[in-house]
Amino acid sequence: MDAPVRPERRFPDPVRDRLTRLFPGLHVPVPRGRVAIVRLYGPIGGGGRSAALGELAAHLRDSRRVPAVVLDIDSPGGSAAASDDLFLAFERLSRSKPLVASIRGTGASGAYLAALAARRILANPNAIVGSIGVISAGPRLPRLLDRAGVSVTVRKAGRLKDMGAPWHDDSDEEQAKEQELVDAIYDAFVARVAASRRMLPERVRELATGEVWLGTRALELGLVDEIGDLQRAVEVAAEMAGVAARSTRVRLRQPVLGRLADRFTARLAASLADEIEARITDRYRGL
Repeated sequence: MDAPVRPERRFPDPVRDRLTRLFPGLHVPVPRGRVAIVRLYGPIGGGGRSAALGELAAHLRDSRRVPAVVLDIDSPGGSAAASDDLFLAFERLSRSKPLVASIRGTGASGAYLAALAARRILANPNAIVGSIGVISAGPRLPRLLDRAGVSVTVRKAGRLKDMGAPWHDDSDEEQAKEQELVDAIYDAFVARVAASRRMLPERVRELATGEVWLGTRALELGLVDEIGDLQRAVEVAAEMAGVAARSTRVRLRQPVLGRLADRFTARLAASLADEIEARITDRYRGL
């Protein structure tokens, strides 16, 4: 994203935007001096997408073209490990240049954790903010398996190796171990909030019940710094960096074939979901 570009390839803004839409994998550098907007949308899971966001944060941190970054958030959170990894990646970025978080829809749980890396957090007035807490849940199906006549053979080394497996109920030791892990992650989350929001840990624990608030209430509680939309976040970031409030959305460069494959997979999944829904509707229409 910070690669040098010959003058004849410096496309005008409308041409650049059209090329980006037509050829998603085309490498068109961020215009110099603009605030970069990074999207954090949807559930946070481990693997490729979170790793790509972390890599993008590293690119933006090192790019001399980008004076500031806005993290555009609409996510319910997700994996604790992946969320903390994003926090660390964006925290390193925030130490190098202004980073502002903008919660437009939902900034809950792990997404709120990621927002804590920013120097300032803005939220829309009716955004959903908070859900400071940790949960671990999974089905236990031994009685269902018995009814179905299904048995599971397990050979293991290490008495807790199949902890959380759905084919058996948790033992007391397994329950205690899982609660220990949940408590440790919760304590780390509380510590991140306390450090970022400059609150006493005891006060954070009063708020860390897993509940959520609207943006206006989150401001009163000290969980965000300002009520404002994405454009306001761009203005704040630009003011911090001493540049004009102009922005551009960025994403990590991906080959054209990779982008096409991702789009094909997403459309195929959507088509299958529509077909399944249609078949279920047809099946029960006469009831």
